[in-house]
Amino acid sequence: MKDAASCGVREQLPGVIYPDKSRLKAYVESGELQDMSLPEALGGAFRTHAERIALFTPEGRVTYAELDAITDRCAAAFLRLGLRPFDRVLFQIANCKELLFSFIGCLKAGLIPVCTLPAHREREIEYLGRHVDARAHIVRGDDPKFDLPAFAQMMRARIPTIRHVVSVRGKARADTDRLEELIESIQPAAASRMVQEVPRDSFQVGLFQLSGGTTDVPKVIPRMHNDYLLNATLTADWLGFSSDDVMFMPMPMIHNACMICFWLPTLLTGAAFVIAADMTPESWGSAIIDAKPSWIGLIRALLPRLDTVIDRKLAALDSVRAFWCPDAARMVRERFGRPTFAMFGMSEGLNMYTRASDPPEVLDWTVGRPLSRFDEVRLMQPGTEVEVGLGEIGELTCRGPYTLSGYYNAPERNREAFTSQGFYRTGDLMVCSELAGERVYAFAGRTRDIISRGHEKVNCEEVENAVSTHPAISGCAVVGMPDPVLGDRVCVYVVVKHGYGPPSVDELAQHMKILGFAKFKWPERVEVIDALPLSKVGKLDKAPLRALIRQKIQGPVCE
Repeated sequence: MKDAASCGVREQLPGVIYPDKSRLKAYVESGELQDMSLPEALGGAFRTHAERIALFTPEGRVTYAELDAITDRCAAAFLRLGLRPFDRVLFQIANCKELLFSFIGCLKAGLIPVCTLPAHREREIEYLGRHVDARAHIVRGDDPKFDLPAFAQMMRARIPTIRHVVSVRGKARADTDRLEELIESIQPAAASRMVQEVPRDSFQVGLFQLSGGTTDVPKVIPRMHNDYLLNATLTADWLGFSSDDVMFMPMPMIHNACMICFWLPTLLTGAAFVIAADMTPESWGSAIIDAKPSWIGLIRALLPRLDTVIDRKLAALDSVRAFWCPDAARMVRERFGRPTFAMFGMSEGLNMYTRASDPPEVLDWTVGRPLSRFDEVRLMQPGTEVEVGLGEIGELTCRGPYTLSGYYNAPERNREAFTSQGFYRTGDLMVCSELAGERVYAFAGRTRDIISRGHEKVNCEEVENAVSTHPAISGCAVVGMPDPVLGDRVCVYVVVKHGYGPPSVDELAQHMKILGFAKFKWPERVEVIDALPLSKVGKLDKAPLRALIRQKIQGPVCE
């Protein structure tokens, strides 16, 4: 155990920006940041809750004791392949139990998982693999839509540092190591001994997350063992997770939102995590019936799918005591009559949450306040270091014990992304207000998610929040549509609830008028779609919607 005077990483990895030593010392001296690595914390939880169910999966249930043993064997198998601590491992695995087996196995082996996605292709994987000097590539072998093992072998030829391709599930291949066979090749006792010999450094990089940016390839985010652990434990404490909880969060498990808000705090708490077979309502229904979740986490774009589960009576939500929904908390609370937590979060670090005890104005219109007492938040005029006042919209900048100090090996981006005092520029717009005796924050959109309508700026998020309260609408996305006079007008894509007809432009105008919105913010075109498109990281993807409306526009756009 390190004392505060000696806190800090033992071996600095090239390209990694480590935290400022003086601030790091303050975090450690206060007890906020612990000298504890992720595999140490997970191992302790696994032993404490050994007989409890850790995972509900389509193939059956997995106890904590079983999860501990199998992840030890995964770790040992990776080390036997010749991988060594600090080696980077690309992950391309859709939701399944093997994702957790191999990911936690990497942590136990001292390897650094790189959180890529099954949807990534040549451009992203070659760039990321070269950028981090990846040594291994782990893929799912039974995807019916895409041959990921063959793709990984193609990438192996393009990324000179890759030595191993490992598949989970699917058939054996001559040129690919199969995780199931690697696990069987080593006995539990021998695996446990190998894991115990791996050196630990809680101040070192534990994993590489990816930025959720909308331009160019994702940036690589180093998350340290103890900062990620703090982020997860603060989340569990804030939301009141207990070992009796059962968590269903069907978004991509490799993405930061699911990892830091659900499965990692779940496993640290001794609760159970639910994995559905796929993203269909039928699979969701089966998972809900089997596991009886006490928590459900999802974003607004996925609400229509949950509506389908209920409308088709595929499952009931009687067991659910609370919801996590960052971008539609009020809608979910009113629809299902359960406590629902709004939040703001990012792969780079800072998380904000509301509390169940908050007054309605905080629950309905804000994302709460930061998780840590050491989180520092400043709202600034975009592109400057000039702070805005209470009630004024500004760009969120932040620093703290679990927010990154710099992207990996990206000096030019880091010069743009941080203020002179080391505050990270998020690109998110927020407004700070004093409500119920404390400062809380409301999300006001992205610096780039703005429609320029003549001389007026329309914040898409603001309009989406308003349109979403219409009783016929299950989900929506607002984009700009080209106009020869005004530059852009407001177009809204809507997913209509079961049993309702789509609202007309006039009906939405009346709805916006009742809510008190300026006329220039009212939607001027309504397009009906079956589902909102999601990006590779599971977020709302407006790019295809913008392209579609551009193709449709011929002549006047006003109705």
